Amino acid sequence: MDASAPYLTDQADDTAAGQVLGLLAGLANAAGWVITYWYVPMAAVLVVWAVSEMVVRRLARKASAERMALELVPSQHFDPGLEEIFRRGVQLARASTSMPWWAPRRSKAVQIRLRADGSSPLRYRIEGPAGGERLLSITPFGPAVTVKRARPLVDKPREHVVRAEFVLRGKPTAPLRDVPLDPDPLQPLIDAVSDLRAELGDLAEIRLDIQRAPKWALRARRLQLMSDARRRERREAQRAARWVRQDATSIEDSVAWQLQQLVSGKQGGGGRRLVMPPVPRRVDPAEALGKLADDDHLVRVQLLVMCASNTEGRSQARLAQLQAAFDVFGGGSRWAMRGWRIGPWRLGADRWPSRRGFERRWTLGHCQPPRPNWVRLEELTGLLKPPTVHCRLPLLAGDLPTFEFDNPQLLLQGIYRGPDGRRRLVASYAKETLFEVGVGKAGGGKTERALAQAIGWAHAGGGLMFLDPHRDSWPRALPFLAHDALMDRIALIDLNANGPAPQVSSWNPLGMHQGHVAHEVVEASADAYAAALGWEDASAPRALTILTASLAVLVAVNEAACQAGRPEDQATVFHVRALLTDPVFRAAALAGVQGRLDDETRSWWQTVFPTLPPDSFAVVLNPIARLAANPVTRAFLGQPAGRYNIRAAMDSKMIVWVCPGGNGPTDRLITALLARDLLRAVRSRRDTPEAQRVPFRPYFDELITLTGAAAETIASMFEDFRKYKVHVHGMTQLLARLPIPVRLSLVQNASTLASTAGSQSAIAPITAEWGDRPGPDIVAALDRFEHYMSLTVRGRRVGPVRITGPHLDEVFADYARPRQAEALERAALAMAGAEPLDQLTTRATDQLGRVGDLLAQLAPTTPPAVRLQKKGYQ
Repeated sequence: MDASAPYLTDQADDTAAGQVLGLLAGLANAAGWVITYWYVPMAAVLVVWAVSEMVVRRLARKASAERMALELVPSQHFDPGLEEIFRRGVQLARASTSMPWWAPRRSKAVQIRLRADGSSPLRYRIEGPAGGERLLSITPFGPAVTVKRARPLVDKPREHVVRAEFVLRGKPTAPLRDVPLDPDPLQPLIDAVSDLRAELGDLAEIRLDIQRAPKWALRARRLQLMSDARRRERREAQRAARWVRQDATSIEDSVAWQLQQLVSGKQGGGGRRLVMPPVPRRVDPAEALGKLADDDHLVRVQLLVMCASNTEGRSQARLAQLQAAFDVFGGGSRWAMRGWRIGPWRLGADRWPSRRGFERRWTLGHCQPPRPNWVRLEELTGLLKPPTVHCRLPLLAGDLPTFEFDNPQLLLQGIYRGPDGRRRLVASYAKETLFEVGVGKAGGGKTERALAQAIGWAHAGGGLMFLDPHRDSWPRALPFLAHDALMDRIALIDLNANGPAPQVSSWNPLGMHQGHVAHEVVEASADAYAAALGWEDASAPRALTILTASLAVLVAVNEAACQAGRPEDQATVFHVRALLTDPVFRAAALAGVQGRLDDETRSWWQTVFPTLPPDSFAVVLNPIARLAANPVTRAFLGQPAGRYNIRAAMDSKMIVWVCPGGNGPTDRLITALLARDLLRAVRSRRDTPEAQRVPFRPYFDELITLTGAAAETIASMFEDFRKYKVHVHGMTQLLARLPIPVRLSLVQNASTLASTAGSQSAIAPITAEWGDRPGPDIVAALDRFEHYMSLTVRGRRVGPVRITGPHLDEVFADYARPRQAEALERAALAMAGAEPLDQLTTRATDQLGRVGDLLAQLAPTTPPAVRLQKKGYQ
């Protein structure tokens, strides 16, 4: 071996040791320099961080400028399942990544905005990357939810604004509470904003940002959780071992154990027993990690809330309500407001230094929660969908407008009591309230509500007809209509003949002095008789033929009388008997109108009539004889030129109160004539351009009575009147007692369905139209004047909602003029042309002679009839 080898080895060792010492010295010097000049590296780190943060913020702001917004509008029957909601959550998580590669993570989020500002109970919007619009536009909810592109929202500044950020507190691996879908999980949030008042500037908005959880953060969190779990397990094992040793020592030192050793003779034999400490049990990752065990469907969320108002204290109260609403979701983990409370102050999103970051995230939609806030999509089930059918929505002024007196665009519906106890008069839009149906037991408030609506409409300048067989509505409404501005618009047609000197109006259904079309008058009168008497083409063809031919002759006579300037000599319906049974009168009539009858009618009188046996006229003459036997109906129908003209009333916005007088056979025939004349008058509006047709509202009280006389006529009204701007309001105790055609037309075309209390079997047809929400048992238990109703507002159905029917003495107390009631009744009778009953009866008796004189003077060459100008209540 070379002698220099040990020397070289020692020299190498010295060199290595020198290098190590030099390195240590350098490190020590560097550490000393850092300690001495610590601010230099700190400043460098701050500069690098500031530059990188500025770049990231600029990129995030640029990415946020390319966001889009969608608004989801659910239908009233929206009822999704858990799987549909979960799929929607998967779509939201996937859409959050639809960003350019350079976009920072904070901008890769989808935001759910729940907003209440008075326009709707809770608007549901989705905002996210523009690249995710196609993915988010097609939802798994199907046609039950309408998705439309939303416009940017611009809020006016409010005087008082509070902000809050909610973070997850509690065990980080524990889930939120599993809230069921029925009732809707959104119900607490909607209840919290149900008393919002738009006129005070109230606003509440919740924003939930969702983004995929970062993988590296999850792995780090899992390692930490597993380490914590193992550490806890070791501590538990050590604690258990310590207790085992203490227990063993205490047992061996006890007197009982020593006596046992003496008795057994083993004392001092074996020393102390060997104690085996418990071994730490293996940590189960699924148990230790909880909801963080799997990456699938795990997202990070950020929950921001802002409340505002122009009234001090309301925004703070609203935030407290929302905080209580979020407590419903609390389980092993819960939503808690971030910040600290120091006495009366709270250091949170409204204070420095958190406020600036809150405002930036609120404005740009960045997701930067201060805590991980990791949740699984199943925990957010209640927030991933709009309100469902199981949600009870408040009725806001934007849903149902507030009634304004003397406003012709609004129609009074009732009194709504809000969640905060405030009561307001609500209305529907007149142009959308085409037909109304009110059902309920007697005395429940149907007529009172209809009267309040009619009185409000009358004071707003609208025209109406109130048809009440029992007349109870007229004295009830009289004090509230007794205004000078209305007296020249009100006409009372009262066939009850009350008082010692009754006055009755007059109407000639066959009269031609008001410019009606001849064949329409004949058709309306014949159809009215047929409807009231149950005549059909198959069951009573001869009676229909005889009556139609007779009416055609009498109408032609009246046309000739008006043409000759003698309307006071017109024939009435009571002249049918003379035409059929008096050969002299018949010959004169046929000769006087020879040129006015069509060939078929003239041929029938010449060839068919002479072959008819005398007893074939009885079926036609019997109902006319009953009308003639009643002095009131004879006076009402026996005048040559009556004042009643419903077409003129419609066109001049009159208020016509018609009280037929009962529901007997004669009354039903009068009602049938009036109803058919109304149908004819409304259909005659086709001669007026649609834009010039004046809206008119007939109110039919006791539909059972009315439809007993004219079922098909009432059904046709509900089918046809909308085209002519005539809107019918019907009230009945039992929907099932109405004829099937009327019932089907009512329910099919009703803009408003309302029901008061009643038997469940009577109410069931109405609640069935609402899907039994509420059910018949709930509606049947309503108090008096309480209604459930559904209405049409802005083209969509609102309700059913509980409404208190308006009471005239309360709602229209300022309109009551009881001292002018008698003056109004006199003016209404005068407007209807009412005269003493005995005078009208005498005139009706003498009318046959005047018509005979007219026929004797009419020449066969009477010029063709021309249509006269319409005359109204003049």
